[in-house]
Amino acid sequence: MTHDVIVMMNDANRAASILIVDDDQELGEMLTDFLAPDHLELTACLSGEDGLKALEAGNYELLILDIMLPGISGLEVLKRLRQKSDIPVIMLTARGDDIDRIIGLEFGADDYLAKPFNPRELAARIKAILRRASTGSQRSGRLELGAITLDPRTHRVTVDDKPLRLTGTEFEILRCLLETAGEVVSKDQLNERALGRRLLPFDRSIDTHISNLRGKLEQAGTVNASIQNQRGIGYMLIPGQ
Repeated sequence: MTHDVIVMMNDANRAASILIVDDDQELGEMLTDFLAPDHLELTACLSGEDGLKALEAGNYELLILDIMLPGISGLEVLKRLRQKSDIPVIMLTARGDDIDRIIGLEFGADDYLAKPFNPRELAARIKAILRRASTGSQRSGRLELGAITLDPRTHRVTVDDKPLRLTGTEFEILRCLLETAGEVVSKDQLNERALGRRLLPFDRSIDTHISNLRGKLEQAGTVNASIQNQRGIGYMLIPGQ
């Protein structure tokens, strides 16, 4: 079951298309009304099954996904989605449910927000992710380090000329590390660059994203660069010998 709200806009501007998957219908309607003035075109689904169907049929720029869903869980939806799509995902989690949050990030979520939340905070995170995607596509200049090649214009990463699938957040982290290869980048800088927001106390999201990125690079077989943790400071991409 879905319900749509179409945002009327001038031809000069195009609405960003967002899918919300949450079984709380009142929440979906509230978010639809709240976010509509920000030039967002929203579709709300009440179950994981409907969410997967909508993702298959539509062309969305961002997914807001609740973990606790009837039938197929939000984590299962995310797991299936990441097999075929790199669409940015913001997970909605129960406050204090750190395990689900960590698993969501490990499955490829870009960011998370604990319920109950302030709609303004969600709007800010949505805008940050969409802005990152927009400005990222405008940047030019291919980056190379060893076997790794990153092209901002096509949003494509290859290792030994073989494509490497990354989430939007992982892509931005890798780009930042490539641009500063051999130098330490603080977690605050990475958070601002990849998630478009300040690093919050006790927030380990960047660490999880780094772990995921490191695992993908290792699985791809690259030995030309490694991501090193500078304890208490940040991370550094070190060229191979």
